[in-house]
Amino acid sequence: MNSTSQIPYKIYLSESEMPTKWHNVRAAMKNKPAPLLNPATHEPMSFDDLRPVFCDELIKQELDNDNEYYDIPDEIREFYKMYRPSPLVRAYCLEKALDTPAKIYYKFEGNNTSGSHKLNSAIAQAYYAKKQGLKGITTETGAGQWGTALSMASAYLGLDLKVYMVKVSYEQKPFRREVMRTYGASVTPSPSMDTEIGRKINAAHPGTTGSLGCAISEAVEVATTTEGYRYVLGSVLNQVVLHQSIIGLETKAALDKYNITPDIIIGCAGGGSNLGGLISPFMAEKIRGEKNYRIIAVEPASCPSLTRGKFAYDFCDTGMVCPLAKMYTLGSDFIPSANHAGGLRYHGMSPIVSQLYDDGYMEAVSVEQTSVFEAATKFARTEGILPAPESSHAIRVAIDEALKCKETGEEKTIVFGLTGTGYFDLFAYQKFNDNEMSDYIPTDEELARSIANLPKV
Repeated sequence: MNSTSQIPYKIYLSESEMPTKWHNVRAAMKNKPAPLLNPATHEPMSFDDLRPVFCDELIKQELDNDNEYYDIPDEIREFYKMYRPSPLVRAYCLEKALDTPAKIYYKFEGNNTSGSHKLNSAIAQAYYAKKQGLKGITTETGAGQWGTALSMASAYLGLDLKVYMVKVSYEQKPFRREVMRTYGASVTPSPSMDTEIGRKINAAHPGTTGSLGCAISEAVEVATTTEGYRYVLGSVLNQVVLHQSIIGLETKAALDKYNITPDIIIGCAGGGSNLGGLISPFMAEKIRGEKNYRIIAVEPASCPSLTRGKFAYDFCDTGMVCPLAKMYTLGSDFIPSANHAGGLRYHGMSPIVSQLYDDGYMEAVSVEQTSVFEAATKFARTEGILPAPESSHAIRVAIDEALKCKETGEEKTIVFGLTGTGYFDLFAYQKFNDNEMSDYIPTDEELARSIANLPKV
């Protein structure tokens, strides 16, 4: 095992080493993600078709399967410098506690006020909205990390922001909500009675705790019916994976600095942007046959789109107003249980991640939330960081893989993404500490009912 004198606890890149371009993994993919389809005609969506919903420059990025790199505008790089490059940390204390020969590294994305990786794309999307001359933007948020990050970016650029927050998170995480309001955003629990779609969802599902699909529908409705506004999304879309590639680029640069080659790369998966960004440059090498990394996506057992969903075209939202995307999905009307998976509650998975998984370039596992919080507690007590519930899914599997190394004696190098901190998730930690947390896994019958409603494409 490398000693601490050989590999530092934290590997930092200098400001001059920060990436100047985002990486588009689609350029390396042999099978490109299927195009977005018009929900009415089932024809591929063109640039003009998407203009009422998204910002122009972001549409170009969304539709581009060919250009491998995109220049990061200087204004965005200047903003990034407030919290980037982020550290790659060697988890020496966790390794010692596990008594494993494995070497464990984590890319820490929680060193900014939003507490997560979401700021990487939030500032990019807000920047392009401002550059287009828009008055404001709308969005949804699940656990609140995306809404918090976007409120910071919008305040920085002087944009109005309307956030529709999944009702269960709105009620469980009032402090996250108040951070958004402090930065000037309006925050509405979803489904609400303020939109036509929200009223329909409430009528169809009385007392619902909401879902990201519901919140997306409301945000899109408001964006398309309010002059000077567009909709932005914190995950799933190709453009978001592009922006989040800065995570993977920095991770690879830090590893290369010490000639470290990972054997296993692990990321939590909800909508897929964090995972897609982390693996982006590594996946390109794997597709080209240059390296053979083992890549693992980890999702909650309560919302298992990759491990139990169907790879098919589906609506991105519960209100069925958004384009159809081909992805692993549980059905757009699937509403997960009111668990503490936070942002990992979306019914579908990024088309990029879905295609890579379907092509066999990566694995996927689902884990139950009590085991996730056991891993989170272990990590907090050894590494000194209280991890977000989302990140803790990756921690769970990283620990599991390290313990396998203990059994076999293999000295594998494991890298995982620590997407953020859990200081706004103390309600969930309280439930775990009080032994009041339970594990809910949807039945085959429940999933079959929602999957049966997929559009016929």
